[in-house]
Amino acid sequence: MKIIYHGHSCVEVTLDNKMVLIFDPFITGNPQTDIDLNHHVDYIFVSHGHAHHVGDMVALSKKFNAPIIAIEELAHFAEVQGATTHPMNLGGSSTLPFGFVKVMHAQHSSSIEINGQPQYAGDACGFLVKADNKTIYFAGDTSNFGDMELFGKAFNIDVALLPIGGRYTMGPSEAAICARRLQASKVIPIHYNTYPEIQQDPKKFATLLPEGTVQILNSGEYFDVQ
Repeated sequence: MKIIYHGHSCVEVTLDNKMVLIFDPFITGNPQTDIDLNHHVDYIFVSHGHAHHVGDMVALSKKFNAPIIAIEELAHFAEVQGATTHPMNLGGSSTLPFGFVKVMHAQHSSSIEINGQPQYAGDACGFLVKADNKTIYFAGDTSNFGDMELFGKAFNIDVALLPIGGRYTMGPSEAAICARRLQASKVIPIHYNTYPEIQQDPKKFATLLPEGTVQILNSGEYFDVQ
């Protein structure tokens, strides 16, 4: 399994069988991205309705017939536009061809702008994915909250993808607390440095956790999960 960072919160997981999972597919307009809409995907995970996370979900779903895994209301929004969807909800789980997925609680808002007005898009969430005998936790946009300790006790998390940007999500210090609660073997920071208001130094974040825990990826770089 390889985890490839495509900027902001857009993360790709390429499985050993070459199946491609993509999370929060913000490609068009993403100043950090290294891919375009010809990049093949098999499944699309969307954590919430904000534009820099929904991104190109509908276009990619239509192009590759890739199901969008998202909260019920957000999946419905995509389905109305012709996308293929696999709606879920908080605490729910599914077994799919790539493996197991569970929808995890996140503390964040979620809306889609329609005709210039924000419209409710269901709850924000994270995802826990088990595939290739590994467990990946994509936190989405969230603050640090106490139940993450329960996540760490319930699941043997190999890699946690955590936002560190601050202002709209938890910042580095909160993310470090979160990582310890999760007991994650490795942590990859996401959702930072895309825009001036979420500037952070990932190297400073890395110093808040035991040496070797944090894997910093620039856009297009990958981490091989062993």
